[in-house]
Amino acid sequence: MSSSESSHHRLSIRRRRLLSIGIGAALVTAVWLNAPAAQGTITALPGLDSSNFYPFDQIDKSNVSRLEMAWFYPYAAPTFTPVYDDGVLYGLGRNASSLVALDAATGKELWVHEGLNGITSKGINYWQSADGKDRRLIFAVDSFLQEIDARTGKSIMSFGENGIVDMRIGLPRAEGTSVRAMPASPGRIWRNIMIFGGQSGEATMTPPGDIRAYDVLTGQLLWQFHVIPRPGEFGYETNPPDGYKYLGGANNWGEMSIDEARGIVYLPTGSATADFYGGDRHGENLFANCILALDVRTGKRLWHFQTVHHDLWDYDNVSAPQLVTVTHNGKKVDVVAHAGKTGFLYVFDRVTGTPLWPIEERPVEASQVPFEKSWPTQPFPTKPPAFARQSFTEDDVNPLLLTPEEYEATKERVRKAKNGKGPQGGIFNPTVLNGDAISMPGNQGGSNWGTTAADPQRGLVFVTNVNQVALLRLNDVKDPPAATGRGGGGGMQVDSGRLNDGRRAYTQYCSPCHGADQRGAINGVPSLVGVTDRIDEESMRVIVSEGRNNMRPILDASNEEIRAIHSYLAVTNPFGRGGGGAGGGGRGRGRGNAAPLPEGPVVASGGAPRPPMPPRYGGPFYPGVGGTAGNMPWPDDVAASKLPTRYQSGYNVMATSTKPPYTTITAYDLNTGDIKWQVPNGDDPATVDHFGKGDGPRDTGGVGARNGMLVTKTGLLFQNGKDGWARAYDVDTGKVLWKGKTAGQSIGIPAMYQWNGRQYVVFMSPSAGPGDVGGAEGGGTGGAPVDSTAPRGYIVFALPANK
Repeated sequence: MSSSESSHHRLSIRRRRLLSIGIGAALVTAVWLNAPAAQGTITALPGLDSSNFYPFDQIDKSNVSRLEMAWFYPYAAPTFTPVYDDGVLYGLGRNASSLVALDAATGKELWVHEGLNGITSKGINYWQSADGKDRRLIFAVDSFLQEIDARTGKSIMSFGENGIVDMRIGLPRAEGTSVRAMPASPGRIWRNIMIFGGQSGEATMTPPGDIRAYDVLTGQLLWQFHVIPRPGEFGYETNPPDGYKYLGGANNWGEMSIDEARGIVYLPTGSATADFYGGDRHGENLFANCILALDVRTGKRLWHFQTVHHDLWDYDNVSAPQLVTVTHNGKKVDVVAHAGKTGFLYVFDRVTGTPLWPIEERPVEASQVPFEKSWPTQPFPTKPPAFARQSFTEDDVNPLLLTPEEYEATKERVRKAKNGKGPQGGIFNPTVLNGDAISMPGNQGGSNWGTTAADPQRGLVFVTNVNQVALLRLNDVKDPPAATGRGGGGGMQVDSGRLNDGRRAYTQYCSPCHGADQRGAINGVPSLVGVTDRIDEESMRVIVSEGRNNMRPILDASNEEIRAIHSYLAVTNPFGRGGGGAGGGGRGRGRGNAAPLPEGPVVASGGAPRPPMPPRYGGPFYPGVGGTAGNMPWPDDVAASKLPTRYQSGYNVMATSTKPPYTTITAYDLNTGDIKWQVPNGDDPATVDHFGKGDGPRDTGGVGARNGMLVTKTGLLFQNGKDGWARAYDVDTGKVLWKGKTAGQSIGIPAMYQWNGRQYVVFMSPSAGPGDVGGAEGGGTGGAPVDSTAPRGYIVFALPANK
């Protein structure tokens, strides 16, 4: 239910009396870190506020250097943040398609629920009743919400209808289809209310990413917030009058945070569809690119702030808003701080939505693309300082990871590209037709999923930032640039219809980066030749739908399309054996020539039974290449259908073309609004290697190493680097106090728990299952080599046990 009000302001505030809420013994509750019921109990993150802050004090600055590996679980998924409760660690393992319960002291498997192909790979949620007798793991598979008994590992069939809730129901352009409507992240639970965003896609005609709340016991839908307002709802006039019939996105596909006492959920939202071109969505486009504050109980909008108007750069708001308390003008103020892809940190009074420091609307250059009407101003925070680089010139091209020929060619391309002026000229630089335009920090730069943390009471906020320029290039979908390709080969036989589907899907989603010949069209993008000999269908689904290293998630690709792409790559691989097949299920299934996984304590398989999926959309298709604009036609009864064409750009991230530092950690003191420190997060192995010469610089940060962090009350910040080293930083200085070896980079968020008097810290790294892509983690973009004999998966450190 979206609010319906008579006037629109960019910052809309509804002041109301907010009640402080206690937790009564008779209430069912979500479990969070400070709950008295269990030592070290956490949800998918350590608390509803998503601060990744732990109040444990056993590991501190004086002894952190003594940390040693306590155990490791080799089959864990590297993107999946585990959940802990009462001596058990719950995670995703065994081909990234099985939920596993592990002994928190040893890593021994207690139970395995296998065959959950299609499960969200960024984490699950945990809930328990006040008496602790009812404990549930909550997740989605193929857009069906379901729950498992945390004690037994078996599906809870009393939930929803025969154990499932179809998340497509009630969502325009998703209900009755096979379109993905499940959340990309585990959401949040307040009392018995589960709140989810959605992974709705980014092309024309994708569903809107409505925010929805469900009852944790029954699965009943409690409320739904329309992110694309409908007639009569607040914000409706910021989109075309018939825009609600076809506009999508504006979704919370990343994280969210809850003020537990006030009952307010803070949700960052992404851009409206389609990315990079808005000729069919004139206006500011609420509630895209917003920080939304909603009443947890009702879904009522309390306030919002739009960080980007009429987004043409894919500047989604993704990372968790950080809830901290600061001293401002001599008074204690509860604030919410959000780090954007723009490289800005936006800070607001948590209750009223008033910016803590002025945010100015400044004029920006207008787009000259046909039928486009870009917004004339954009918000610029005056404080705190930006944490990312916001401009890019030929002097910023990186000589360390490019050959001399690539280096000169990239400099020339950047020199000719359309560029903005000044130190912030790369942020809102408009795109041009059939030419390059600089976008910096770029659609994969700035802050993204899992890249923020905080010390809430000290007012400290930490941001992992990626500096990666994108060279956006709009073209007419009906007249795409010429592309060269190569003929097929291989020996695998695939149904011709599926092969055609795979070719179409590969052209739309993959070829802009990987090239028509599959060998990589952009510097730093790995070749896909032979990839199906290394990973199976399920592992490819996880990588494509969730993202990995420098690759963004492809939200529009359905599971059927991803399977078709896998088949297409197998058939058109002239060097491989067409390996991989249709594996990815339970124990014993593997990739290519990988050895089968060992037997385990399997208690169930497949989750709650799901109905057959409706047939995939079979046309008519909008003519042309599609790309980020998609192939779905507009409805005949909307004004946009009269447009003569669409324009689209690839994401065009130049991952290896940006000078270091590639990635940094920034510490903010929001009591003053100043940067406390900023350091690169480790080394980049390919940069150090420097084409085999070994003379490259260190302390550059890893290319695309947007890894999660955790913070402790003892003043430590933990993060895993792309170079295969986990580190503990001093939160006051940024100095590295400890390093521990891991198997390579992960984009999961580290976890911490305390059990039987011992404190543990968990890092995710590449596993020993078929999710590995082989070679260097990072696909040729500077990751540490993966040692198949070393500890990997979940790697758990602790101080030496008392003898």
